[in-house]
Amino acid sequence: MVTVPVFVGLDYHTVSVQVCVLDSGGEMLANRSVANDSEAIGQLVHDHGNKVYAAVEACNGSADLADELIQRFGWSVDLAHAGYVARIKQNPDKTDYSDARLVADLERVGYLPKVWLAPEEVRELRRLVRYRQQLAKERRDVKLRIGALLREQRLSSPTTCTKWTVAWLKWLEETKELSVQGRWIVDQQLRRLRELDLSLRTVEARLSQVTADDPQVQALMAMRGVGLITAVTIRAEIGRFDRFRTGKQLSRFCGLSPRNASSGQRQADAGMIKAGNPQLRTVIIEAAHRLMRHDPHYRAMGQRLRQHGKPGSVVAAAVANRWMRSLYHIMIPYGKGRPATETAPIAGPGSC
Repeated sequence: MVTVPVFVGLDYHTVSVQVCVLDSGGEMLANRSVANDSEAIGQLVHDHGNKVYAAVEACNGSADLADELIQRFGWSVDLAHAGYVARIKQNPDKTDYSDARLVADLERVGYLPKVWLAPEEVRELRRLVRYRQQLAKERRDVKLRIGALLREQRLSSPTTCTKWTVAWLKWLEETKELSVQGRWIVDQQLRRLRELDLSLRTVEARLSQVTADDPQVQALMAMRGVGLITAVTIRAEIGRFDRFRTGKQLSRFCGLSPRNASSGQRQADAGMIKAGNPQLRTVIIEAAHRLMRHDPHYRAMGQRLRQHGKPGSVVAAAVANRWMRSLYHIMIPYGKGRPATETAPIAGPGSC
């Protein structure tokens, strides 16, 4: 067995993995497909060296493989940003052979566009959080279908009750103004809505249970305007605050930073940058609205921006940006699971 370092690029697929092995000079030692199994990958690579620096593009399942290779063989494994790797390639042709070679070469020369490899407990939390997001989206779609059917049949709800309240749902269940088929469809949709409500309560109870001992989640929930859903979403998608160098970098990761569109003498903004997890950005914006209602500091900030003629969406984004940048400094002591020395702000009403 050779003790010189080797650089490995992995092109991940469900059944197989293309494995490219390069030496420190860039010479190809191997490039072939093996079964999607850590033992098969390890056997191929260890035929050429045992000091392994590997990389794999981030995709569904690749993080679990990377973690397994780290735990089993002690390799250094990086996750690569698939979009940036594709732009670096600048080649319309795509093969597993060339993709694995490119990833291995980028790892070798130190130009690999890396993304964070979240630990297993964070990946598990992400699965739960994203499952809840799927349920919430399905519930929203059911409500939209019911609303579309009522508009199609020109049926107006009574002005005495607010839409989707208990009283409104009771009216919808009892109204005789729907057609025969419309009545049947609404009954099916209401039944599905009740099932989704129950499923959401179940997954939220599980989220509360699995994060009961998580210091970051508990610290976030102690803050004004932050409840369970906001806290677990931030925890799952951000993971560790100390992996960012500044609050500005964190805010940019969350997709809350303004995007510059300046050229020559023209200076302009083009809204927020299109980056980060959309659901993460959504819950932070919603938290910003609650902060402007319940926190004097952010309420004053929102009022100042409105006095300068800023629309509500811009105001909420600005408050969210400022909050995340300050949250970075509050949450840094929790980065490795240690309790913070600073007391978190007191929780207030309207938390979600």
